[in-house]
Amino acid sequence: MTESSNLIPASHLILGGANSGKSLFAENLCMRSGLNCIYVATSRILDTEMKTRVSRHISQRGNGWTTKEEPVELVDILQQTCRPNAIVLVDCLTMWLNNLVFDGVELPERIEQLCTIIPTLQGSVVFVSNELGMGLVPDTALGRTFRSHQGQTNQAIARVVTNVTFVAAGLPLQLKSNSIRDAQ
Repeated sequence: MTESSNLIPASHLILGGANSGKSLFAENLCMRSGLNCIYVATSRILDTEMKTRVSRHISQRGNGWTTKEEPVELVDILQQTCRPNAIVLVDCLTMWLNNLVFDGVELPERIEQLCTIIPTLQGSVVFVSNELGMGLVPDTALGRTFRSHQGQTNQAIARVVTNVTFVAAGLPLQLKSNSIRDAQ
């Protein structure tokens, strides 16, 4: 275990726009921890563009990661994979929320379940999520509703995690840094 792994955020939300560098920042944070890195992929591969994007992310991460794919049952996978010797990266909450909306799942209940378990997890967890509220107002009711749900989800998660970072142009801005868990 490296010296930098002695102090690891218990939970971390990393926000940013599309292609802001938030995933790379999150991956580097996990790799520097010295812990076993577990990647929880929430996307569904529905077309060739998404397949290409996923392949690029896998290549970017390189070796040293265990990947779990779970587009909907995030609470279950976190309870199964979080442990003291590991750091779990969930990429991303936006795709997870999209999947819940697409599947017609009750959002407030799922978001509350996730927020409730975060402080109880037995290891470190990093969430990546898009900040959608800074862009154009969507021109459809569904788009505006989704943007609202995403903003509410980000706020709920930000309240319960120990650290929040906003990434723009690949540059991190620490928004919240409350506590640190000793990894040993």
